[in-house]
Amino acid sequence: MAEETTRNIGIMAHIDAGKTTTTERILYYTGKNHRIGEVDNGNATMDWMEQEQDRGITIVSAATTCFWHDHQINIIDTPGHVDFTAEVERSLRVLDGAVGVFCAVGGVEPQSETVWHQADRYSVPRIAYINKMDRIGANFYNVLEDIKTRLGATPVPLQIPMGEESSYCGNIDLITMEELRWDSMSDGSVITRSPIKDEWLAKAEEWKEKLLDELGVYSDEIMELYLEGKEVPIELLKSVIRENTINQSIVPIFVGSSLKNKGVQPVLDGVIDFLPAPEELEPVKAHSVKKDEDILIERSAKGDLAGLVFKIQQDKDAGALCFIRIYSGVLKSGTAVYNVNKKKKERIGRILRMSANSSEQISSVGAGDIAVVVGMKFAQTGDTITTEGNQILLEQMEFPEPVISVAIEPKTVSDQDKMKNALENLKREDPTFKVAEDAETGQLVISGMGELHLDVLVTRVLKEYKVAANVGNPQVSYRETVTSEVVHNEIFEKTLGGKENFADITLKISPQSRGEGNLFISELKKNQLPLNLVESIKNGVEAAFGAGSLMGYPTVDIKVTLVDVNYDELKASETAFEAAGALGFDSAFRKAAPVLLEPHMNLDVLCPADYVGEVISGLTKRGGIVNSMESKIAHEHVKAQAPLVKMFGYTTTLRSQTQGRGTFAMEFSHYAPKE
Repeated sequence: MAEETTRNIGIMAHIDAGKTTTTERILYYTGKNHRIGEVDNGNATMDWMEQEQDRGITIVSAATTCFWHDHQINIIDTPGHVDFTAEVERSLRVLDGAVGVFCAVGGVEPQSETVWHQADRYSVPRIAYINKMDRIGANFYNVLEDIKTRLGATPVPLQIPMGEESSYCGNIDLITMEELRWDSMSDGSVITRSPIKDEWLAKAEEWKEKLLDELGVYSDEIMELYLEGKEVPIELLKSVIRENTINQSIVPIFVGSSLKNKGVQPVLDGVIDFLPAPEELEPVKAHSVKKDEDILIERSAKGDLAGLVFKIQQDKDAGALCFIRIYSGVLKSGTAVYNVNKKKKERIGRILRMSANSSEQISSVGAGDIAVVVGMKFAQTGDTITTEGNQILLEQMEFPEPVISVAIEPKTVSDQDKMKNALENLKREDPTFKVAEDAETGQLVISGMGELHLDVLVTRVLKEYKVAANVGNPQVSYRETVTSEVVHNEIFEKTLGGKENFADITLKISPQSRGEGNLFISELKKNQLPLNLVESIKNGVEAAFGAGSLMGYPTVDIKVTLVDVNYDELKASETAFEAAGALGFDSAFRKAAPVLLEPHMNLDVLCPADYVGEVISGLTKRGGIVNSMESKIAHEHVKAQAPLVKMFGYTTTLRSQTQGRGTFAMEFSHYAPKE
């Protein structure tokens, strides 16, 4: 398929704004599905994982392809829950455009903000769809204001709703100045366009004027025609909207109710009319391994192969399914490629075009497209696939450190290998999932981004991989640091294999500001110590950073300076200096008033106004600090910070405090000394 008729889009929003419901309608109207799946019934195409159907939320980004007006649209349905930030992050990395879905009642909710700012970071052009206009409390104009103030975006409505709540009956298209009505008796496939009735005319003209006023800022031609009172051609309007959507000056706004099958087709038209084709975007940034310099890659099928593995999904029959975005060149099945990150050759078995969890086989995939490859053995999320002669690294994705852990152990010896295999597969799929063995207890400890994230992963190990295992209670991942500056002299003397090994070093250890990380520097003069021995000391110190002396947790925000050394050429060895570095750090750490740091979380709690007092006092009892409170039509929005260790089980508490009507999202903020 020609590149200019391809669109790679994501659908992103807060949990429960209606992303998956909207995607189901898109698949239905584009002819991909013959029935409309519903999240509430557990039969949504995009929520194909058993756990997603059980919980009624999206966990993994499902990828699917559909066709609309001779254009190919690759859609990635992203999760809305903050624990699955990595899923959103890796999807945004490979998208060219996105549709932000907002609830007409809730407006811009906490997770919408997080995802929106992630999209800002990757410079993804967006259009927005205000959903759930049929719900009690729906207010289109409040959401517009919300988008402006909370997201710092410039919303430009291309449609406005006729009525709201139960009286919502259709939209007014401000570009063509027509009424759009969906046949309520059918599945919404039939749209009736008609002239605007008198009762809506004044409102339509008011908003058309606002549209022309807004676009006039970006186009002198529109401004002149508008001031002269002449008709502005539809094509001119569309081209100005397209140009300014792609450069992210404006966000076109659509409106509807996906559940009532109203408003979805214009969003599809908007994807094609206003979001970019792959080749319209800037060249891709990459790093040349051989030249060790940053380069730009043209987005063209004629160039050398460059693709990014942005997601891995395990399949019972086919093994690892690698989702790849091709930026340049063409990938053909049956050929050999080079995995730059792993420095290994990979064989491309089959190439599949995905539709959620079903697929069709294709022979090749070109620049600008997304497909799934079967047969790669070493690939992991974030790896770059190229040819051996063209070794480049596409931008690396950075994921936050996990903050919560549980111990897990197989019940029987026969489950041991099954569990090892399950954890290995989950680690390949999810870069925020960590597995480590506790050196003291020998227990396997798995870590994730939050209670829900770990709960989902553990349930997958038990149910999907059918491993019988015992799982401990969640534990917080603490860190250790120092609070004072100490200078320490360390002497290492040992006879190994008949040879004396000697090292005498002086280290200065001092605290850094929170979030600055660990640092090792040498203040030695050039001839004081050979470089390979300075490197050995650095290796020893950096290895010791992994475990503090208080409780063995990793250390953070410590600066170690090598200030002096006593060098004996005959007795010096790399082993001695590395050991001196490690032992010297441990001893200095103990003297430098070490403290335990615990993770503090940012909390967004949404609850009805009647319960807000109880919610705030409940947070205060858990050591939380309330930073702000905002009143909305449907709920109160409380922003707070609290130590993670005090937040276990908060879901249940909040439900009982608010009669099941409160929700909250939590994400890592910073580490602070444990009280």
